[in-house]
Amino acid sequence: MGVSLIQEQHDILVNKIKNITAGDWKVLVVDQTSKKIIDNVAKEDDILNHNIANIERIEERREMNPTMDAIYLLSPEPHIVDCLVADLDRRRYRRAFLVWTAVLDPQLRKRLDSSPTARPQIAGFETLSVHYYPRESHLVTFRDPWSFPILYHPSCNGLVKRHMEDLAQKITALCVTLGEYPKVRYYRPRNATHEASVLCTHLARFISQELDEYAQWNANFPPPSSRPQGVLIVTDRSMDLMAPLIHEFTYQAMAHDLLPIKEGDKTTFHMKFNEGTPEVEEKDIELSDKDKVWVDNRHKHMKDTIDKLMADFRKFLDQNPHFTNSNSDTTSINAIKDMMAGLPQFTEMKQSYSLHITMAQECMDIFQRHKLADISPLEQSLATGLDEDNRKPKNLLDSVVRLLDDEAVSQSDRLRLIIMYLLYRGGVIHEDVKRLLAHASLPPQDGEIIVNLEQLGGRTIRGGLKEPKRDDLPLFPIDPKAPIPEDNYMSRYSPAVKHMLDNLCRGALDQTVFPYVKPPLDPNEDALIGQGSLRAAKPSWAGAGRRVADNRQRIIVFMAGGATFSESRACYEVGSAMNRDIFLATSHMLTPQLFVRQIADLSVDKRRLDIPMERPTQTAPAHLFERPARPMGATPTPPQGSASRPPPGGQQPQRRPVPQGGLPAGPRMGGPSMPPTQQMAGMSLNAGPPVGQEQRPSSGSEKPQKLEKEKKRRNFLGMKKT
Repeated sequence: MGVSLIQEQHDILVNKIKNITAGDWKVLVVDQTSKKIIDNVAKEDDILNHNIANIERIEERREMNPTMDAIYLLSPEPHIVDCLVADLDRRRYRRAFLVWTAVLDPQLRKRLDSSPTARPQIAGFETLSVHYYPRESHLVTFRDPWSFPILYHPSCNGLVKRHMEDLAQKITALCVTLGEYPKVRYYRPRNATHEASVLCTHLARFISQELDEYAQWNANFPPPSSRPQGVLIVTDRSMDLMAPLIHEFTYQAMAHDLLPIKEGDKTTFHMKFNEGTPEVEEKDIELSDKDKVWVDNRHKHMKDTIDKLMADFRKFLDQNPHFTNSNSDTTSINAIKDMMAGLPQFTEMKQSYSLHITMAQECMDIFQRHKLADISPLEQSLATGLDEDNRKPKNLLDSVVRLLDDEAVSQSDRLRLIIMYLLYRGGVIHEDVKRLLAHASLPPQDGEIIVNLEQLGGRTIRGGLKEPKRDDLPLFPIDPKAPIPEDNYMSRYSPAVKHMLDNLCRGALDQTVFPYVKPPLDPNEDALIGQGSLRAAKPSWAGAGRRVADNRQRIIVFMAGGATFSESRACYEVGSAMNRDIFLATSHMLTPQLFVRQIADLSVDKRRLDIPMERPTQTAPAHLFERPARPMGATPTPPQGSASRPPPGGQQPQRRPVPQGGLPAGPRMGGPSMPPTQQMAGMSLNAGPPVGQEQRPSSGSEKPQKLEKEKKRRNFLGMKKT
């Protein structure tokens, strides 16, 4: 589909290293976070092939190398700056070329600029704005599942503003990578009763301010382009609560829902190869854009995926008849899986097809074992509000209760079914919720999950029988006269994101529900863009023998609170149908299990969530400040961060280990907890320093370091430094 964010970020990083080395050998120094960013898009050889002699971690012990220059590709965190200052104080390398993954806080920049030791060694200072993780060509995550509780947990009000600033910087970085200075729109729900209904409004304004500030300081942004101006739409999880709950039967979404796929720095599936043979082995296989079979099939319906996998394998056997015999069965997925075990000569091809045939088989086994064929039509009616004939469904409660009685239906599926029924009904009284949970043999504490959905605007509880039921119109009403394909009865529901994008591309997206941060001068601009979409499409003969200019409009959707794989698929589908490049960005990807767990966490004590912003402040490793034990006749001036050094002649006191990936401690708010959006409603968006330039709040653990800094200022050359 043309542009790929994986390739774009790869090129930014590799080209920057190539330009700095300029044919001269250098060392590349990274930290834990910047290494993850690099590893996500580039192989180690991609870096080493551009005159990089070695790649070193700044937090680890390293040899002195005063005859070679170093490129520092670092995250702009205070403890990483401490590590850098320690290197510069010791003159570990000859010169330092500093490249930051995001904007360095002005106070930290000032610290480097004012250091007489650091200043002469710094040969370059640049910012790349690449602090995000492309997962697919058009899908980006920030690997931050804690974003959900920060935005929706009632006790996280003290973290919201700072988290929004961080999100705004990352989304701006994505726009910079794409060369887009987009119009910003946001989701503003009608008749909202939940506190977080203002979330998108505030976040969109933070992003707009961040974009304006970047453009002000970078005269070459945005770069010249023949594309129409891009659009950024900010929405959040509350826009569609059905998408994370419904069973999806496209390959990627179904696999993530039903199989034990591990999410980390890589997305992997654990499986055995060559079972039943002496060569049996177990591996974690990565699912990524590098796997062509995965990319070709992930958005297909599972039935079509299996058909294609089997057809491709039969085609391979036709081309290699010596691997089979006339009695072989090539119509059964189990038989094909057994045949795959006997092809050691084609390791890579065998591994890829074995992986996907195994995953598809396991998905279908669970599909049959847990009666998903019976559950799905009911879920589709609850999510769409219409039955298979596009009419108002009847006897839904009877159908729900019948499935709750079925022992083949798993407990997690029963809970999902109850939640979807309550959302469809617009809430029921507490007593009815207890009856449904008891009927499903679910623990009473699952009732908290149902109540917590109210934090996202889900109406699950009614105060009493006399409370009038609110019949709000659906966000995107379904045309009951629209034809439904016969084989589509288990996939009638489309995520709200798909309807939103379809209306946007046609110039018909409601500006009262999706307003602009800065309304366009021409109120008919949307309609004109929608009419022009056909003119932007090139006829097939136009590209014959030459490359057609990439002038497709780019649309960026940011889903706060996590996005689903069905929403990712919808972006690809609308982009292909409407001749747009549509990118989905989000804090993290949601599976139904993770979504339900995060909803449950909205009523637990915030301290149990281990939110990185509230972990102890990370400090630079003590070994960076160790000095050679050679008496020089004079006591050296204590270096920066000496509070972290072991006391002379003694052992380092036992400290509580600092969790990996921690951020500086966030502000603490006293008094009774308020929902986070009460703080949002009262916050001033124009006061104070610009986003990205606000001094980070300090925690008590920083006081000794501040005293040490003040001491050094006074002791430098025996004078007080001003």
